[in-house]
Amino acid sequence: MSRPGPKIPPLSVTDAQRAVLEGWVRRRTTAQALAQRSRIVLECAEGHSIMEVSRRLGTTADTVRTWRRRFLERGLDGLSDEPRPGVPRKITDADVERVIVKTEEKPKNATHWSTRSMAAATGMSQSAVSRIWRAFALAPHRSQTFKLSTDPLFIDKVRDVVGLYLDPPEKALVLCVDEKSQIQALDRSQPVLPMVPGVPERRSHDYVRAGTTTLFAALEVATGKVIGSLHRRHRAVEFKKFLTKLDKEVPADLDVHLILDNYVTHKTPAVKQWLLAHPRFHLHFTPTSSSWLNLVERWFAELTQKKLKRGVHRSVQALERDIRTWLADWNDQPRPFIWTKTADEILDKVAAYCRRISDSGH
Repeated sequence: MSRPGPKIPPLSVTDAQRAVLEGWVRRRTTAQALAQRSRIVLECAEGHSIMEVSRRLGTTADTVRTWRRRFLERGLDGLSDEPRPGVPRKITDADVERVIVKTEEKPKNATHWSTRSMAAATGMSQSAVSRIWRAFALAPHRSQTFKLSTDPLFIDKVRDVVGLYLDPPEKALVLCVDEKSQIQALDRSQPVLPMVPGVPERRSHDYVRAGTTTLFAALEVATGKVIGSLHRRHRAVEFKKFLTKLDKEVPADLDVHLILDNYVTHKTPAVKQWLLAHPRFHLHFTPTSSSWLNLVERWFAELTQKKLKRGVHRSVQALERDIRTWLADWNDQPRPFIWTKTADEILDKVAAYCRRISDSGH
């Protein structure tokens, strides 16, 4: 049987000290080491033995003795780390702030700063600038693109489309429709060299263009299945033919809700007349410049990355054959894309971007 630890008087902790210690324990931004030391002092103040405190907090008895002694000697200051040996810090907080502020400015002879140009401008070393940029997640060499929709019905359209994703109507089918136009049949000017150990697949940078085709696709939101049709041209005539194909393949007892963009071929008089003759079809348009709201674009990305980007086709017929084969393989094991963002979350994010842009006009 283990012997109980020696009886020691409880630590004397004032109400002010206890409030500070409890604050360090609760605060999420407190360093874990300081929070643990605060727990040790608070447990000792309750009269628990050193062995009991070490067992309750999952630490060693020596650790408990150390921080108990440090608190007895110097109070709250004793819980901080001792100054570390070594060369004193050379970069001050003012130096760090100067680099950060200057990074946000544009240099006179360039569009953005490099570590070398910033080091020359601030008189600091290149490695110091690099460390500061990494610490504050600054990357002047990187940029991203964006485009905000100017559609006056942007809010209404976002709520309409997202509502179909998150709460689709009963006895209806929701289809995301779009066209991937100008798909090029490309043949490399020289044979592709296959991958070998240590060397990736290699291809010539130039190519021979054999022609183009257009893929009309309708992604079923619920199941991930895709209805596709290939045409050499991209007109209202071809879009009307695709609508007829959808009408034949979708069960007659279901309403059809189509999510599509504002391309002019979707709104011609011939298409409107066809829709009047087929009242079970309902069109829902995405806002202008908001193709990201259409889930079929995500499927087009899969097709591009896995089949088209590195494909080699000597004719349009070969390209179309490959696309049909890939489409059939996809429908054998379809994978739906799950929409997770609500309309309010999307609109809040767009509003945040607008607030960051001065004179945006939104």
